Amino acid sequence: MGLTDDDKAHVKAVWGEIQSHAGDIGAEAITRMFAAHPTTKTYFSHIDVSPGSADIKAHGKKVAAAIGEAVGHIDNIAGALDKLSDLHAQKLRVDPVNFGLLSHCILVAIAANHPGLLKASTLVSMDKFMARVSVVLTSKYR
Repeated sequence: MGLTDDDKAHVKAVWGEIQSHAGDIGAEAITRMFAAHPTTKTYFSHIDVSPGSADIKAHGKKVAAAIGEAVGHIDNIAGALDKLSDLHAQKLRVDPVNFGLLSHCILVAIAANHPGLLKASTLVSMDKFMARVSVVLTSKYR
């Protein structure tokens, strides 16, 4: 599932709207993921997973930075996220399913904070982009 030029434009436009507070959206997405899918907390036993904690905010910024990197290198997402893919597959051994869960929660957090930003075509583009990011992050598992 490749990204079309329209998809890339939509993704860049959405990121342009949210990048100034993307860390907050990342933290909200993680909090939503933990609430909806409590088993995902198992990978975070070393941090405070309470909503709004400093640890969640810090990890939200990391998630946002990775997404920003992918947006900035939208034509080479695999290259941009190569080290992160290695980390999650080889060291952290995160269940690949979790990337899809987080991707969905990111889209929900964007929609909740920016009503109207994710129109139908933009949502499809963002969903394709987040799916591509998830595929890249799980590519080292094979």
